[in-house]
Amino acid sequence: CPVVLAPKNSSVAMPPPADIVKVAIEWPGAFPKLMEIDQKKPLSSIIKEVCDGWSLANHDQFALQHADSSNFYITEKNRNEIKNGAILRLTTSPAQNAQQLHERIQSSSMDAKLEALKDLANYSRDVTFAQEFINLDGISLLTQMVESGTERYQKLQKIMKPCFGDMLSFTLTAFVELMDHGIVSWDTFSVAFIKKIASYVNKFASDISILQRSLAILESMVLNSHDLYQKVAQEITIGQLIPHLQGTDQEIQTYTIAVINALFLKAPDDKRQEMANILAQKQLRSIILTHVIRAQRAINNEMAHQLYVLQVLTFNLLEDRMMTKMDPQDQAQRDIIFELRRIAFDAECEPNNSSGSIEKRKSMYTRDYKKLGFINHVNPAMDFTQTPPGMLALDNMLYFAKHHQDAYIRIVLENSSREDKHECPFGRSSIELTKMLCEILKVGELPSETCNDFHPMFFTHDRSFEEFFCICIQLLNKTWKEMRATSEDFNKARKRVMQVVKEQIMRALTTKPSSLDQFKSKLQNLSYTEILKIRQSERMNQEDFQSRPILELKEKIQPEILELIKQQRLNRLVEGTCFRKLNSRRRQDKFWYCRLSPNHKVLHYGDLEESPQGEVPHDSLQDKLPVADIKAVVTGKDCPHMKEKGALKQNKEVLELAFSILYDSSGQLNFIAPDKHEYCVWTDGLNALLGKDMLSDLTRNDLDTLLSMEIKLRLLDLENIQIPDAPPPIPKEPSNYDFVYDCN
Repeated sequence: CPVVLAPKNSSVAMPPPADIVKVAIEWPGAFPKLMEIDQKKPLSSIIKEVCDGWSLANHDQFALQHADSSNFYITEKNRNEIKNGAILRLTTSPAQNAQQLHERIQSSSMDAKLEALKDLANYSRDVTFAQEFINLDGISLLTQMVESGTERYQKLQKIMKPCFGDMLSFTLTAFVELMDHGIVSWDTFSVAFIKKIASYVNKFASDISILQRSLAILESMVLNSHDLYQKVAQEITIGQLIPHLQGTDQEIQTYTIAVINALFLKAPDDKRQEMANILAQKQLRSIILTHVIRAQRAINNEMAHQLYVLQVLTFNLLEDRMMTKMDPQDQAQRDIIFELRRIAFDAECEPNNSSGSIEKRKSMYTRDYKKLGFINHVNPAMDFTQTPPGMLALDNMLYFAKHHQDAYIRIVLENSSREDKHECPFGRSSIELTKMLCEILKVGELPSETCNDFHPMFFTHDRSFEEFFCICIQLLNKTWKEMRATSEDFNKARKRVMQVVKEQIMRALTTKPSSLDQFKSKLQNLSYTEILKIRQSERMNQEDFQSRPILELKEKIQPEILELIKQQRLNRLVEGTCFRKLNSRRRQDKFWYCRLSPNHKVLHYGDLEESPQGEVPHDSLQDKLPVADIKAVVTGKDCPHMKEKGALKQNKEVLELAFSILYDSSGQLNFIAPDKHEYCVWTDGLNALLGKDMLSDLTRNDLDTLLSMEIKLRLLDLENIQIPDAPPPIPKEPSNYDFVYDCN
């Protein structure tokens, strides 16, 4: 083939080397410079070159930082994040800046001090600056200001109240940001400092910013240090926190519940039940229900998470009973079983049977225990030696018998008098049901860092788990009868019935009923017949026709459907998603946003101050990553940010939502998806961009649904026509072709 040579004098535009980045650099009072940065050169050499261009001496006292809202310093570690077209700023070095601010915040001038603290609060978000300021013993200086320094200005509060409030707010903000980097241990703080922070929770109830930061500090202290937990628990009481829940600021309510959750989580096992009793005395549940859940405003994600954590911690109080085996020799425990028998059967026999012989009473008890549905009729205590559910099952049965006596007696007598072998054994069923409810509510598991799946109905009753059981045991009895299960082969019947009951409960819970009565009403509409209809409908919607013509049609249209799913995933990436930044030290609303460019060539991402309402424009996202630079997408334990040690990283649910983009030699962009759906959308979309298969559960479900719909649409004209399994046979050739008519 012919070769076309460029003319001698013409120049062919070559792409810039990968190590060269074109940027603009600002300096106050001067025109910005456009220059090329060679990423192979030491950063100090580049800064010297920039300083020489503006005739600035002492280049070692200068540094480069991003000229966006973050103002983060550029270091050898993060310089690879500089992208073409970035705007940088020449500024004083982090060490010098830290030294200047360290001096300025000690100024005798109130205005100068206030301005310095404001700057410190802003700069402290940058880990490079934070390290330098901490090296100057800056944390100690801030704690001293909180402990004693502010007292010098309290006399001026009446005439300078706004100034004083702002000063304290900026001081606490800077402290929170500095501690958030994990450079300094929380164990180093004095009781005086803790007392002062705790006092702000009461003293500055009307100052939202001070109250919010004080609550955040208390939460971090409790979560990060056992010694500080004990000190904070002595200084702050539930009674002091409750009023903040009765306000109207949802952010303050969220931080307040977060502190309560932290105290609850870190309390020793023997103190946790005691704390739960105090929360009950202070009517915490009722206050949360009234002022948070039923308040006339939407519950944001962070509040939903804290309510979920409180729900999990409350149910985890049941773990001790769930894992406690019954002692057959313990008379107090055996008395509970006697009480169950008495409530069920004393209505039909004389209360005092002491006149009968011991053998006769034993025989009567054995008969009654059989009617109650226990496996061991002679010594039913043996039924409660398996854990889980242990003694929790017996607790539930006694609660049902005492608080829903009519329903209890009806179920027991109804099943004990049946002659058709379709009786539902109350004892065995209660044990199995309690175990299943513990699995549904994950009793004994630590709360997830990302989940916000709380159920309002559990906040409507002080004994919500027991009430939950009472509703479900009646459902189980009803479903057992509808399925005409028999007790002869209890294990087989139990498995079938329990599957249906679990499905009924899970479907009702998915609707998030606002009360236990509403939950009960939902279950009434989910009879066994209705479950069969739903299953049949779902099978119809996902029906997999197995005849050869249908399979061939499926194979033919599957590429079209996959392309449709691919375009949907890419469109979602173009819209973008807000991701939360999480760390193991402190849960805080920090967000970043990532979206794909419309031409599918660049990923735009950047930090956000708050959760966005709608899409975030490309031009407001500071950083870019060309899709061509992406080497791989990894998930779960293979992610770099999941290989680090820490409680958060070991969380199973977080692992299931984690994925990372690997680029260049060591570059990485780490994600934790807000939920499983977003995780599937992003991993599918990124794999599609890289030309790989989309393998998520969501893609599988979408493919099945869309294929089923497309096939049904194409077969509409064949309704009520039998489709043969094999194509019809080709007829034999005719004996002659005299019937052929030649048009010419």
